[in-house]
Amino acid sequence: MAKQPDNQDRNFDDLAKRFRKNIYGGLKGDVRLAVLERDCLACLPIAPFQQPGNRWRILDAGGGQGQFSLQLAAAGHEVVLCDISAEMLKLAEAHITHCQLQDRVTLVHAAIQDLPRVIDDHRFDFVICHAVMEWMQDPQSLLPCLLNYLKPEGYLSLTFYNLHSLIYKNLLRTNFKKIRSRDYAGQKGSLTPINPLMPEQVLQWVGELPLQLLSHSGIRVFHDYIFDEEKRERDPAGLVEMELLFSQQEPYRSLGRYQHLLLQHKHLETSEKLPALPSRR
Repeated sequence: MAKQPDNQDRNFDDLAKRFRKNIYGGLKGDVRLAVLERDCLACLPIAPFQQPGNRWRILDAGGGQGQFSLQLAAAGHEVVLCDISAEMLKLAEAHITHCQLQDRVTLVHAAIQDLPRVIDDHRFDFVICHAVMEWMQDPQSLLPCLLNYLKPEGYLSLTFYNLHSLIYKNLLRTNFKKIRSRDYAGQKGSLTPINPLMPEQVLQWVGELPLQLLSHSGIRVFHDYIFDEEKRERDPAGLVEMELLFSQQEPYRSLGRYQHLLLQHKHLETSEKLPALPSRR
């Protein structure tokens, strides 16, 4: 089977509807949303997580259909959602229209690194970048780019696909050939990314930048290892409860299919501006 090309960032035009169903729909989506909301409730001083305060300017970088950021728009914030997938943006536009959020959301069809070419004001109080890093040919270069979009003391919500989880699931399925080859990139047309990431590697990258780690959670720390679908769906509320309970405890956190880091920009007056990602040609 053909492999996904690893020399270019992934565009989800061909998988937009499948992505919505398999990643954000059903119990998987419930777990994801519960962890994100719990983490934001603990750290972000804005509605809907805290009592209404200032209206924030929010960037959903590579935001696809905007499943998380549009909730913030509904709470009164201004959202800019950018993505390279026109099909993803069409789904987001339909949701925006349905919820009557047109006056609060701006859709931008562009790569994250090209945002300054498209909008004049590209500094934000809160940047969301969920499930993007692992689809990039150069994942490490994403963080400096996102940091350039943060206002001083601004917040960053980052999720990425966890290589530990992928290895563990293949071990449980006795897919030893894949383990031996260490070739973990997804097949063409699959939802397994081109660059699954080790959490410790991403945390090292974070440590090299003026970013403070506020929260670190695993998303789907055991859900994906319940291979019997009937058992997995038997007690949805209980499953979400247990996912939340163990999402910040080791060793379970490190087995989460995704990792969520909530970060804050430690603004330094003397720090040099960090380089953005190179523009696409």
